[in-house]
Amino acid sequence: METAMTAAAGKASVFDLFCATVRRDPEAVAIRSAAGVVSYRALHGRVVALAAALAERGVGMGDRIALLSENRQEYAEVQLAAAALGAIVACQNWRLEREELLHCIALVEPVLALHSARFGAAWRATRYDCPALEIEAAWPSMLATAPVAMPKVDPEAGLIILYTSGTTGLPKGALISHRAEIARMCAYRMDLAVAPRDGFLAWAPMFHMGSTDQVLTTLMMGGIVHVLDGFDARGIVDIMAGYHLGWLLLMPGTIEPVVEILAREGTQVKGVRAIGAMLDLVPLDLAAELARLSGSGYLNSFGSTETGLPPCSVMTMTAEELRKGKLSKRLSAMIDAILVDEDGNEVPDGTPGEMAVRGPTVFSGYWNAAATNEKDFRGGRFRMGDMFVRNADGTFDFVDRAKYMIKSGGENIYPAEIERVLLADARIRDAVVVRKKDDRWGEVPVAFVARKGEEIDEAGIEALCRAALAGYKRPKQVFFIAYEDLPRSTTGKIQRHELEARLKG
Repeated sequence: METAMTAAAGKASVFDLFCATVRRDPEAVAIRSAAGVVSYRALHGRVVALAAALAERGVGMGDRIALLSENRQEYAEVQLAAAALGAIVACQNWRLEREELLHCIALVEPVLALHSARFGAAWRATRYDCPALEIEAAWPSMLATAPVAMPKVDPEAGLIILYTSGTTGLPKGALISHRAEIARMCAYRMDLAVAPRDGFLAWAPMFHMGSTDQVLTTLMMGGIVHVLDGFDARGIVDIMAGYHLGWLLLMPGTIEPVVEILAREGTQVKGVRAIGAMLDLVPLDLAAELARLSGSGYLNSFGSTETGLPPCSVMTMTAEELRKGKLSKRLSAMIDAILVDEDGNEVPDGTPGEMAVRGPTVFSGYWNAAATNEKDFRGGRFRMGDMFVRNADGTFDFVDRAKYMIKSGGENIYPAEIERVLLADARIRDAVVVRKKDDRWGEVPVAFVARKGEEIDEAGIEALCRAALAGYKRPKQVFFIAYEDLPRSTTGKIQRHELEARLKG
């Protein structure tokens, strides 16, 4: 018969597993960054002091901390300190314009904000009313705080909020629990054969799962987290040459510069288990060259903020396999996935269906979005909004996004985000945004605009978008079209696929 004591022994938090790593090898290197090198012992000391300082400032179980910062050692320290307290870190996208950023902050109602000096002006511009601290100024005194007893944190408690674009054009906050982060660590190791000491290179923004998940995973496993302040091809190649890595995330727009250096200098890569991401958006010859030069398999992945690397991030492909052009995927470990129609009925092999998943890596729902959660979790599974076909051999082929989305250089863009800005202007009668294939970024947004007159031109469209949207969301081309020429279905909906076809013509 289970008792409270035996049940508690079966639970562990991200902080618990980090502490276990510290006890196992305290002098091992935990983080390398521009600030220097810190051991697991030293990192633990900084984290427990920071947790005590946060507690002194009223941060407790379930409270949200808004974090607005570039990649740096302190980013991981905040996440681990929150893990110790049972608090939640809402990782803010510093690429957003003021109104978008304010929405993301207000959505989670933080009790405290932490920002770097670089993004102090961006924080102040939101005028959000909560205590705020600048990392560079506050850290010396916070790290001098005496440690306090930490609460026992249930693994179902939330730890991280990462933002995803919404079909309404406003970002949603995906709540990721300790349980999900621990399960993502397990899937990462099983799917990619990542060893405990394999490092991770965090160059992609740490407000994305591509970095945050793997930073926490690595610090629970005992490897080195290499922190870079954004994309730096030279820095990435140098780390590839000097250290063993697990997964090296490279996305459209970042592959070519790395390939160029590897090819020009004949760099001997120390060892990478898997490289790349989302093969469907990368030219196969380029992926093959990266796989050849790095000596690793290219990761034929399909994951999400809501699910982690699963559901389909198992297969790594050699240069020879890549040139064959078959991109079928296998299901990841620790995930149960089926394909369903609009009514939730499982579809047969060969028929497109929406991927519906369940398993321990799945997030805990969108923050303060009951209606969305009810819809997306109906039937006891999370509906990903992505269409696949299941093959007779059990593999899956990606078809399209049920919820139309543009994936540009690793960023997710819903057309509604851009259309909302365009349609608010009185000079525009109608507008639609579609995706266009791009050799550098994978996909880019393109706008078709029906004007009421000729009072607005392409420069005017650019000015509208510049004032309201992050740079990567702005249309890369604008086509003016007669209102009557917008292709529509019998219900009046603009048919995006027809406009995409025109771009290919």
